[in-house]
Amino acid sequence: MRAVSLWISLVCCGGLVACGDSTGEQALYGAGAGFLGAAVLDGNVVGGAAAGAAANILYCDLNPGNCN
Repeated sequence: MRAVSLWISLVCCGGLVACGDSTGEQALYGAGAGFLGAAVLDGNVVGGAAAGAAANILYCDLNPGNCN
């Protein structure tokens, strides 16, 4: 069951990753994806949101061609 939850959260959050025209939007979308993933996996939603925001900003900084 945990594997199913993980798969569902990855599919749901996949559309949010690497989106955003500004750093603020990237942080917001990443935080949303992290929050959703943590909620689905029954984890710490605040930590998930923080990790998601940081990860999305870092990804967009390292891969600017993939972010709009």
